[in-house]
Amino acid sequence: MIISELQQELFQTIKKNIPGHLSATEEIAKVLNVSVDSVYRRMRGEKTISLDELYTLCSHYKISLDSLMNIQTGAFHFEGKLIDSTTFRFDRYLTDMIQNTAYFISFKQKEFYYLCKDIPIFYHFLFRDLAAFKYYFWMKTIFAFPDFKSKKFSFAEYPDELFELGQKALALYNQLPCAEFWNIETINSTIRQIEFYRESQMFRSDEDVLRIYDALENLINHVESQARLGYKFDYYYAEKKLISNYQMYYNEVVSGDNHMVVILDGVKVTLISHTMINYMMTRDVAFNENMYNHVQNLMKRSTQISSVSEKERSRFFRFLRERIHRRKEALKV
Repeated sequence: MIISELQQELFQTIKKNIPGHLSATEEIAKVLNVSVDSVYRRMRGEKTISLDELYTLCSHYKISLDSLMNIQTGAFHFEGKLIDSTTFRFDRYLTDMIQNTAYFISFKQKEFYYLCKDIPIFYHFLFRDLAAFKYYFWMKTIFAFPDFKSKKFSFAEYPDELFELGQKALALYNQLPCAEFWNIETINSTIRQIEFYRESQMFRSDEDVLRIYDALENLINHVESQARLGYKFDYYYAEKKLISNYQMYYNEVVSGDNHMVVILDGVKVTLISHTMINYMMTRDVAFNENMYNHVQNLMKRSTQISSVSEKERSRFFRFLRERIHRRKEALKV
């Protein structure tokens, strides 16, 4: 590939990463700290970009030079942040979630596919009681924060500002047209976490456990309502006004992995979960095509239970509720 072709390919790739309502030349000019006319000259090939400019653009727009030059190394380029107890701040984590979701919805055409091994993280912020428990679990078990080592769970110690940030993330997620793939195992990790802390006597009372199970059941009821209607709506508005389209698929055999595939104005992006709460993202064309084909194959082998298949939808959600009810009944023994 000659330099002029590489330069043209670079700018074409960058344009795909910029939402259609924004001026690509103006955005690139800001990144390079040059005039718009200067960007146009580079786009037309009248001026060759420097190595510094190439580095700046590839770094800012997360572009793999190997992929751009079609060098077959067998490697896939991912971006993300590694989180540990020495650097983690939950408010920053939620702020990043808000910014990423806002970026997705800024595109004119978007599709979102969520392979749900666990309950999608956004839904935890439907109800404060469940959000409080998940926060406690993440801080105590996943990151092993010293302050949580011997601390018992308390609803009162969950910061209001974190719940507000979580609800902002949920509100943005509601604006994304999406397809979620659920399995009967999707709620199991949350139930296991609750039961583990109950058996470890980390709750002050069974009433606290019951409150969390009530919140989990309300979450399931809300998701079922969205599936029945075929669209997302705000739980706290009685009129259930349509926010975005919602598809739900049930697969009896294949469990999800919490990966997400996003299509933004025709460009595919994949988010891969790791270490429970972390995500890394790739724009690698070959990898994303493979993931997208996997999603389409999974869709063909799953039962759509949103808008249609009322019998299957009712059976699926009844089974989930029965699992929760059994745990709630056990608290009375």
